[in-house]
Amino acid sequence: MNVRAVFIDMDGTLLKASNTISSRNMEAIYGLIHQGVQVFLATGRHYEVTVPYHKELELQTPMICLNGASIHDAVTGKAMQMTTVRVNEERFHHLTAEIPCNVMIHTATGLYCKQTNEEIDYWTNVGQIPPRYIGDLRRATYQDVLKYSVRTGAPSPEFSALFEKEAEVINWNDGFELVAPNVSKWSAIKTLLREYGISPNEVAAIGDGPNDLEMLRHAGTGVAMGNASDMVKAAADFVTGHHEHDGLAEFIERYLLKSFVSYVI
Repeated sequence: MNVRAVFIDMDGTLLKASNTISSRNMEAIYGLIHQGVQVFLATGRHYEVTVPYHKELELQTPMICLNGASIHDAVTGKAMQMTTVRVNEERFHHLTAEIPCNVMIHTATGLYCKQTNEEIDYWTNVGQIPPRYIGDLRRATYQDVLKYSVRTGAPSPEFSALFEKEAEVINWNDGFELVAPNVSKWSAIKTLLREYGISPNEVAAIGDGPNDLEMLRHAGTGVAMGNASDMVKAAADFVTGHHEHDGLAEFIERYLLKSFVSYVI
């Protein structure tokens, strides 16, 4: 398998439920880097809660964040590319006010949310930057939105379909996300492949969620985690183990490492 670049999702792929990287996953990634393979993180997370793990892995490659809406420099963290999404704000807030849900708005300058929760508390702890605003978002002043996240607590395809003409919709089991039309992790990957002179056929992409579908379908080798849904698995070329059992490392060791030796000191 001729792979020159590997793009790795974080939640449900690289990370365990405890938000930690196992020593086996870390060792496998170090092995790839030792072979000269370019390793990238491609996540739905914002930069501040991506970069600590990027540093832990000692990666020197740009980070794809917010489902491809932003790409950040490996050293400075400066946004190399940002793609904003525009929806009818009055309509959006009217609709989200009518149902019980939390709304998170990721902007170029920070996070705005309807209310805090355990996930946002974790982001604040890891990224060391609290939300810029918590409360009635109709009263918030923000601009340059990169991603809207609506958490309803259940699948909401009929609700999310109301925004399909304005944005790219990503449906989750607990709600949905909106990014700019034609934005995805794969669109950001294509930008980086041009910069690095790498063909899509020389790429392996590994993930577990609906925001990984495009990159799994279009990369030379698409790999779904064992914990992924059937829809995500159907889009992939390979299905590896569960993220709680080092499925990421399992695939790397079996198919990508030329010789499996320890790189963790």
